[in-house]
Amino acid sequence: MFSCEGDVPLLFTENETNHKKLFQTENESAFAKDGINDFVVNGDQGAVNPENQGTKVSPHYKMSIDPGQSSVIRLRLTKTSSTNKAAGFGKDFDKVFEDRLQEANAFYKEAIPPSVTEDEALVMRQALSMLWSKQFFFFDGDNWLDEHHSNPLHKGSKISRNSEWYHMLNRDIISMPDKWEYPWYAAWDLAFHCLPLSIVDPDFAKEQMALMLRGNYLHPNGQMPAYEWNFGDVNPPVHAWATIFLNRTDKALTGKSDMEFLQKSFQKLLLNYTWWVNRKDRFGKNVFEGGFLGLDNIGIFDRSAPLPTGGNLEQADGTAWMALFSQNMLEIAAELAVHDPTYQDMVKFVDHFYFIALAMNKSGSDGMWDEEDGFYYDVLRLPDGSAQRLKVRSLVGILPLCATTVLEKEEREKVPDAMAQIRERQRRIPELTQSIHPTGPGNYGEAERSILALVTPEKLRRILSKMLDENEFLGPYGIRSISKFHEKNPYVFHVNGEEFRVDYLPAESNTGMFGGNSNWRGPVWMPVNMLTIRALQQFHLFYGDNFKIECPTGSGNMMNLFDVSKELSTRLTKTFTRNEKGERPVYGGSEKFQTDPHWKDYILFYEYFHGDNGAGLGASHQTGWTGGVAKLIQLYGILDAKSLVTHGRKAAFVKGEGKDKKGKK
Repeated sequence: MFSCEGDVPLLFTENETNHKKLFQTENESAFAKDGINDFVVNGDQGAVNPENQGTKVSPHYKMSIDPGQSSVIRLRLTKTSSTNKAAGFGKDFDKVFEDRLQEANAFYKEAIPPSVTEDEALVMRQALSMLWSKQFFFFDGDNWLDEHHSNPLHKGSKISRNSEWYHMLNRDIISMPDKWEYPWYAAWDLAFHCLPLSIVDPDFAKEQMALMLRGNYLHPNGQMPAYEWNFGDVNPPVHAWATIFLNRTDKALTGKSDMEFLQKSFQKLLLNYTWWVNRKDRFGKNVFEGGFLGLDNIGIFDRSAPLPTGGNLEQADGTAWMALFSQNMLEIAAELAVHDPTYQDMVKFVDHFYFIALAMNKSGSDGMWDEEDGFYYDVLRLPDGSAQRLKVRSLVGILPLCATTVLEKEEREKVPDAMAQIRERQRRIPELTQSIHPTGPGNYGEAERSILALVTPEKLRRILSKMLDENEFLGPYGIRSISKFHEKNPYVFHVNGEEFRVDYLPAESNTGMFGGNSNWRGPVWMPVNMLTIRALQQFHLFYGDNFKIECPTGSGNMMNLFDVSKELSTRLTKTFTRNEKGERPVYGGSEKFQTDPHWKDYILFYEYFHGDNGAGLGASHQTGWTGGVAKLIQLYGILDAKSLVTHGRKAAFVKGEGKDKKGKK
């Protein structure tokens, strides 16, 4: 029952669009849903139903409020009706609010480590409010295409977006990037949502990962839907990474893996993996093209359009994503093989990783690795067979170090048949491992860990020297998407009398590429920063304190890679916390948000952030993946370098003070 305090009139309409106003067609009802607005704002007495019935209703309060004053309206939903309407707004009403506040405080106290500061706890709690970014999403592909005369199953249909997705029937509660500005799901956003969601609702997080792999979502050819406005676009393949992350979180909390979740996910992820191998490696060279790939305008050309030069683009980031995908599938198979020996035949994923590494690390003028610069670049392959590197210093060249995964000694020992197959492959074809990080017997790291990494120790140092240079990638609030080197040294490419150009732009782009959404050209993005932090942790698991790097570059301050990862996390977190002036960088020069007591501690989690001052940019209303800062605050609130090396990866997935659901240490 819905109750309103006081004797207030109710305005009724139908919850139906005003087709007459929008489309010049007849309305189904005389009382469209915008009738309430027309009644209140325009005084249109005939816009609401005088019989007081309909599928949409609003109480109509009239009041005068003096400047600086406030007034309270009490509304209530109850399971049962009552004849005494006033009784619902007495002391019991206030008690309900008090109880819910206490419950909420207790709920978040359990999730927030006691070691974090009060301000960090405030940020973490508000980031976790993405619990409220769930929304029912309904899309019937066959019906939608019929309505738009674009169903390929019918003769004479025109070609339109999503024409090949007529199998889709989406009708689920889904975590949205932003219910206000982006009220639709996005596959790779969703994978990052699950990191903070796993802190407070790991079951829902696993359900979300499984959702995109269901038959009503996943295309029969294995492609994962990207987002409503173009399901066929290509997002980075991070679902396998999120799946293994969630399983380890579950294992840390309960002491065991969710085998049903892993098995179902693996079967469908294998379809998606095969789609990538068969569709995005057009020439069978183990180099990948992904079109959009999440990093829409980070390069010189619009990847979703034909190249003005002809030919094709061999993408360093697309290829690195597939190397990481191979590692993640290997990890899932290894976990499953402990319980089912049939999964020990997992050499497929190791082979793919080796082949990708050979292609990516190929020496010569047409390889992605540039020995002179010590960095990876995309390669433009022209129709005549010639090739050249597109030397834009961007996240494209940093992503290869993210394709790094450590295997614990105990994990190898549980799958002896698989390890025997892998070693035999290495013995027979030693060239497979020559371009990657040394691995296997004789090259084990801390606690006899092994490592799969695209980059050698030397390449790692050279990439990090640029990534940690404050005059290049390392900004005060995280890793920039394009090096500041291009602020004075723009990359320019001429073809057919036309100039293509990439500058460092710390905020919005000055190009209209990709429909004007060109915002990867300098700002800080949370998801790729988090993947970089994960990679640094993996390397630290392997090296311990035996590998140190100058951070920032040129400072003389030597750090192990865990401390570097913590430094990056601290810079990202400082975007939201108060600085020495009491200001939050996320709000930039907005006086209202910086000083007004009604705003200054209510934090907006923007889509991305100014590369130099941390000010929030893009969508502002709780963009899902930026909520990942909650996981960073939690992680570094309970973790240090020693515990990570001593306890391995499981140390990174503990909850609270390191207790599981039964309260055991």
